Amino acid sequence: MSPTPDKRVLNRSFADIRKALLNKEELALVDVREEAPFAESHPLFAANIPLSKLELEVYSRIPRLDAPVTVYDNGEGFAGTAAQRLLDLGYLNVSLLEGGLDGWRNAGGELFIDVNVPSKAFGELVESRRHTPSLAAEEVQALLDSNADVVVLDARRFDEYQTMSIPTGISVPGAELVLRARELAPDPATRIIVNCAGRTRSIIGAQSLINAGIANPVSALRNGTIGWTLAGQTLQHGQSRRFAPTSEEHRHSAAQDARRVADKALVGRASLADLQRWQQEPTRSTYLFDVRTPEEFEAGHLPSARSTPGGQLVQETDHFASVRGARLVLADDDGVRANMSASWLAQLGWEVHVLDDLQPEHFSEHGAWHAPVPAPQQAEEISHETLAQWLAHGDTRVLDFTSSANYVKRHVPGAWWVLRGQLREALASVPTAQRYVLTCGSSQLARLAVAEVESLTGKPVFLLKGGTATWIAAQLPLEQGESHLASPRIDRYRRPYEGTDNPREAMQAYLDWEFGLVDQLARDGTHGFFVI
Repeated sequence: MSPTPDKRVLNRSFADIRKALLNKEELALVDVREEAPFAESHPLFAANIPLSKLELEVYSRIPRLDAPVTVYDNGEGFAGTAAQRLLDLGYLNVSLLEGGLDGWRNAGGELFIDVNVPSKAFGELVESRRHTPSLAAEEVQALLDSNADVVVLDARRFDEYQTMSIPTGISVPGAELVLRARELAPDPATRIIVNCAGRTRSIIGAQSLINAGIANPVSALRNGTIGWTLAGQTLQHGQSRRFAPTSEEHRHSAAQDARRVADKALVGRASLADLQRWQQEPTRSTYLFDVRTPEEFEAGHLPSARSTPGGQLVQETDHFASVRGARLVLADDDGVRANMSASWLAQLGWEVHVLDDLQPEHFSEHGAWHAPVPAPQQAEEISHETLAQWLAHGDTRVLDFTSSANYVKRHVPGAWWVLRGQLREALASVPTAQRYVLTCGSSQLARLAVAEVESLTGKPVFLLKGGTATWIAAQLPLEQGESHLASPRIDRYRRPYEGTDNPREAMQAYLDWEFGLVDQLARDGTHGFFVI
């Protein structure tokens, strides 16, 4: 049942949102369902921030409290709850999409499937306009079998590469390609083949090298590891080949190339003084992204920067910058990765600037990036030793709010997996107990559910201190598998290009869908993309 609407929450129509997109006004259109239903149907520029973890993600994804935020669901009642939570978090300009997802559809709005659709559709547009060279899996296999002078560069994240890779492939995540290619293929006669799992990152990666003027012949692996698998060819697993350090000569050449490409894409130039002024603006959202590797970020970065390796930033822009029409500022220490990433973001319709005056002393912060979150709510914590004693007596129920994938991998014996966004329904499936103990990986998300579980059960509720991580560290017994699911596993959409056990039909259907994205973009008409 939906909560009573707050008088500060108004409705916003499809027509008004479309007008804002066409005028390049700031707008966060937020789908508060879980990722799997989001992937089944959503507007092009919708950002998925599920109700279940809204508080932990929204401050970094929508950093300005008076940015226009419109939330929607598909009739489940989540949107009203999300709007109230946003108001409680301090957001000042919150509205509901008129009619929800059906309202968008009935007003003539185009709907898209899958995730990170703006970037994927843009990749297809790039290939259609630039005719990015590509080779079929069979052609690449023949080159490898004949020991031809080729180097295969995998443009995905290193963990994706390790899961499955093309034989001889080297991990060079997207933004690293222009910086590292000369080191990996110093002979201009060597053919460079860029791959990903599907199409987007191989197209953008190959076209990056071509745009930068690399002398080598460059091709994308057509349809990536999906195409390789559909051709009946064998992938490797657990590989660890990574790019080597880049010489100063090659870095200098790459920096000149990248700057030229960025200038062609009309990327803005900015100083630290510009950034500091923008960050104080009350009416404009500014994101600061460090596009180097996570390891480089942890060794030293600008204060307030977020670690977003450039290839993933271009692939998943909607996840990092959820306010369409905002200003993006990119930083690196080499003049290559920020400029190349910015060249693509500019073509994706963003106002993007590269910081030009950075010196080593400016990278003064150290360590991993941590999302800004609200002050933690009060909860009575117990130790893993206490939980073990309570479980032995049989009068305690453990509720685990981690991701379903983490739960299936390992969890406290007898724990029930629960989606926080569907807590009332989940508790109806869980046998009652004298007390409840909540956990997740760290207990950060579980803490947010304590008061609601107390309200719904009328029983004492406790938080496992340090979360399941402390239980694991203490080497206490663990369970695995889908042993006690109180909620449906809809928190993550299973991508047809992930893993090694996807049905062939699903992989082929995914490729067919990608081929149709250019036509969908034309029907939608709000994208604002251009291709240099």
